[in-house]
Amino acid sequence: MKIFDKFQPLAETRQRMSETGGTFFNIVMDEVLSATEAVINGRRVILAGSNNYLGLSFNQECIQAACQATREAGTGTTGSRMANGTLAGHLALEKELSDFFGRRGTIVFSTGYIANLAMLSTIVGQGEVILLDADCHASIYDGCRLGAAEVIRFRHNDPEDLEKRLKRLEKRRTNVLIVVEGLYSMMGDQAPLAEIAGLKSQYGAYLLVDEAHSLGVLGANGRGLAEASGVEESVDFVVGTFSKSLGTIGGFCTSNHPELDLLRYASRPYVFTASSAPSIIASTRTALGIIRSHPELRRRLWDGANHLYQRLKTSGFRLGPEPGPVIAARFDDVDRAFAAWNGLLEGGVYVNMVLPPATPDGGALLRCSLNAEHTRSQIDRIGDAYSALKHYA
Repeated sequence: MKIFDKFQPLAETRQRMSETGGTFFNIVMDEVLSATEAVINGRRVILAGSNNYLGLSFNQECIQAACQATREAGTGTTGSRMANGTLAGHLALEKELSDFFGRRGTIVFSTGYIANLAMLSTIVGQGEVILLDADCHASIYDGCRLGAAEVIRFRHNDPEDLEKRLKRLEKRRTNVLIVVEGLYSMMGDQAPLAEIAGLKSQYGAYLLVDEAHSLGVLGANGRGLAEASGVEESVDFVVGTFSKSLGTIGGFCTSNHPELDLLRYASRPYVFTASSAPSIIASTRTALGIIRSHPELRRRLWDGANHLYQRLKTSGFRLGPEPGPVIAARFDDVDRAFAAWNGLLEGGVYVNMVLPPATPDGGALLRCSLNAEHTRSQIDRIGDAYSALKHYA
């Protein structure tokens, strides 16, 4: 057996899809025109496959802040946060995030993926336990694998199943960290966080919530599901990313535990990763200010999301359990999903197609992501493109 033989099933799937004339495996954004439009294969399309929920990647204030920071501090730090990679901007962003979340301290990481690697590989150790929602993101699973804690999964969004495991662990008398997401990126569903927070308190566990897809989207102030559920005081650690609503790249963890700062010295992903470029930090700080001062962006996002969800549901597509900025249509058959995805692209709409094993139930998903900059006309065009393909539903 050769080293690449294990990938043969993937090669066969790619070959089969390529023969149908599709471009799924070699999609290139020839040009990104705005937060809502791009050029793919020479064709102008509606961009409905990003996580740019508030449309801030093209915000002129953010762009100007990034340009100014580049001129003043260069294109990169060329070092980790533990070496020469902590600039005044990094510390300012950490302070602003702490203030935004009303938390005692914050650590900024180079990506959201690294934030999860750093936290989950370090905060819980040998002899301790992580109770993990089965549908958590790959970065959460990888963070668990990197660490030494025992990992036990519970059924997705099932507080009863979580409680069964908490009861079994009581006699162990060890630290238990419950890990869930605010808004799950595949199906767009939300965690039953109030119930989970209640169990956390009842059994004396710790709780980490990844608000990657819910930051800027949920809550009166955009702080995420913990705010929307009224349980912020019960959440020990909030992890998030800058690559969704904030329109850049990076990650963070914020907490009221003063010991959080010790992770700067104990976490290998933090110690050995180059820090974020000055331009990224500057645009993120500007975007965070916009989230705080422009709640109308959230209202606009939700208006569009509710409208499109109902249109696709009426067309007969099997969707996630609730409306939201992520609207995923389920397909049992990968080939039918691919045909629908290709039909959408030909109709001038780009969405993400997600294949096993990334999908929760082994099928395929067409995953549409809206943002606050999509106009009602664009949203109706997305709905029309789906309706033309409802025979694939």
